[in-house]
Amino acid sequence: MAMDPKRSRSVKLNDGHFMPVLGFGTSASDDVWATFLRPELVRPALERSLKKLKLDYVDLFLIHIPIAMKPGEELMPKDASGKVILETVDLRDTWEALEKCKDAGLTKSIGVSNFNHKLLEMILDKPGLKYKPVCNQVECHPYLNQSKLLEFCKSKDIVLVAYSVLGSQRDPNWVEKDSPVLFEDPILNAIAKKHNRSLGQVALRYQVQRGLVVLVKSFNEKRIKENFQVFDFELTPEDMKVIDGLNRNFRLFKLLFAVDHPYYPFSEEY
Repeated sequence: MAMDPKRSRSVKLNDGHFMPVLGFGTSASDDVWATFLRPELVRPALERSLKKLKLDYVDLFLIHIPIAMKPGEELMPKDASGKVILETVDLRDTWEALEKCKDAGLTKSIGVSNFNHKLLEMILDKPGLKYKPVCNQVECHPYLNQSKLLEFCKSKDIVLVAYSVLGSQRDPNWVEKDSPVLFEDPILNAIAKKHNRSLGQVALRYQVQRGLVVLVKSFNEKRIKENFQVFDFELTPEDMKVIDGLNRNFRLFKLLFAVDHPYYPFSEEY
């Protein structure tokens, strides 16, 4: 991973393309969902998305999650008892299907999401590997700083992309109601006050200084402008160390329905 001097707010990927350091939906990307992980379903799923988006290609195409579900139109297929129906798919075959999509010009870059280092190694060690994942999108915030996974990804020239950097919208379907609230953290608030910045700006700047790409979602115009103003200040080494100390390997998003899957626990910190 390297910063291009002409594109100081972009990161050069291992396939030569560039990705914004802050993702605000400025590039087109798509994910292959868990019900389409069988290799023969990957390209049709992407082609269908392209048709809906009225695009010839996307900038980035990802495996959204390394847990396969029963194919079909249901987002979360369930049996009569309400249990999610899982199946086992060899992700190396799925990855080969993504490689073919790249060769066909349907996507510029290909990557993964929610992979731990063991799953990344499985792809990287695949016989006949043509393209490495350019990135791995994972939950990452001061309570789950992913330091070991970040170190591993950097060593393999894979960009770690952080989502839920400011916590989450606390959807009860995914997030437990008693989860800690990042915006209430007194240490982060104290650092923000010291720099005359918002807590959100501090949390974003923390990730940028660590070398991550950050995905940010907001529908508030003031907050969107705030989120982009993270390039004109810098956290001190002491600030960074203090925020590192907030890590508790706490995951907001817990996919408990997948505990019996052979790839679980894919969601470990490393």
